Amino acid sequence: MNTIKRLISDERGLETVEYAIMTGLIVVGLVATIAAIGTWVKLQFTTLKTDVGA
Repeated sequence: MNTIKRLISDERGLETVEYAIMTGLIVVGLVATIAAIGTWVKLQFTTLKTDVGA
């Protein structure tokens, strides 16, 4: 029973989990931003191609 109480009250490693979650959210945000920029660039090239008549 003492072992279970010790495990529940042990807070070591919580910072690591928090940093991992923050890093994951940043990565998801970056991927979404890069995908949006890629879509915008593709649209710009398509519009240019249409305007040039190629």
